[in-house]
Amino acid sequence: MCAVDEPLATAWSAVVAGLDGPVRVHHGSVLDVVAQAVVSPANSYGWMRGGIDAVYARAFPGIEQSVRSAILASYGGELPVGEAVIAPTGESEPAWLISAPTMREPAERLPADTVHPYLAARAVFLQWRQGKLEQGPVRDAVRTIAMPGLGTGVGGVEPATCARQVAAAWQEVFGQNGHSR
Repeated sequence: MCAVDEPLATAWSAVVAGLDGPVRVHHGSVLDVVAQAVVSPANSYGWMRGGIDAVYARAFPGIEQSVRSAILASYGGELPVGEAVIAPTGESEPAWLISAPTMREPAERLPADTVHPYLAARAVFLQWRQGKLEQGPVRDAVRTIAMPGLGTGVGGVEPATCARQVAAAWQEVFGQNGHSR
């Protein structure tokens, strides 16, 4: 769990203390973490023009087209909130980007009572646990996933809300002891 700002880092730290499993907080950019995958808290269409997605688009030329192609191939062009796709970055590390929308439309402000961070996090964790790549299961190719705040930038979700929802998704997918169900 990565945070460039102090409120999100504090919120991540508060929830990580209650999670079992290989979860840790990095105070800095997701691109500073040695990871095989990064998470894009995208929009449903795969446009990568703002927020952390714009950072990814600069770091991984062609990633937007790869994500949009994956969305088109698997979902007809619109990836629902609560689903995720994985696309190659074209780099050796991180080799993969997991796109899990927190909003349908680009630059959408999310309501205070949104559950979209939970849905996006759950989609990421399920993609890792059950997803397939041409060379085999995602979990065999990806050992570490760098996750920024989900909806906390452009979406306007409070850091504590995001952190609680990501922790709830972790516990649902991996259980209280942090192991895959």
